[in-house]
Amino acid sequence: MPAISPNKPYRVGRSKTGLGLFATKPIKKGTKIVRYFGPLLDCRKKKDDAIENKYLFQLNNRWTIDGSVRENIARYINHACRPNAESDVRPRKRKVYIRAIKKIEPGEEINYDYGTDYFKEYLKPIGCKCDACEKKRKKKRAEARAERLRLKEKAERKAKKKAEKLAKERAELRAKAKQKAKQKLNGKANGVHLNSVHLNDNSLNGNSLNGHGAKSARKVLAATPGIPVGPKGERGEIGASV
Repeated sequence: MPAISPNKPYRVGRSKTGLGLFATKPIKKGTKIVRYFGPLLDCRKKKDDAIENKYLFQLNNRWTIDGSVRENIARYINHACRPNAESDVRPRKRKVYIRAIKKIEPGEEINYDYGTDYFKEYLKPIGCKCDACEKKRKKKRAEARAERLRLKEKAERKAKKKAEKLAKERAELRAKAKQKAKQKLNGKANGVHLNSVHLNDNSLNGNSLNGHGAKSARKVLAATPGIPVGPKGERGEIGASV
């Protein structure tokens, strides 16, 4: 890293994207922090127009500053979508200064917006790592997690509701089966009772008929010649009459 005078309000230090420029003293709004410098390239010359690197700062259609030299301290200033500094371009003087657009506190990283063309070509493919973009990504990740959690809870509620409905249907089926079985058992019990009552009626009827039949039998035997009948109409033994 290049040597920096202690009188300067900045230092080169480690940043999230590599190296960066950090304030060592309070920097007021509007202060020229550092000049962006390097060899001037004439785009009309094929040799100069063929040079390509990440530190080219275009002043106008003809002139471009090649800021890749190590003496250019401003080359360490990183891009930010919500910066605390800006580039103050002076095409006629062919100079560029980095100027504070808000108060910068000691320890705060100095940054400015590199512009749309640079962003699309170099930063967008890999993703901008400035604080603003990191916050956006963090917010999106949090929203995505919240959405996944919401969908998970919704699925769980749906599954619980379905399980409760299924359990209710099974309980109703069991209740119906139990009721049906109970009715079947009651029907069998009633059939047995009716059969026993019918049998008892037949028994009673048989006894009555048998009583009447005994009397009729005595009358028949008494009317039959050659068959003796006892005092109460009982038939005697044949051998006894002989």
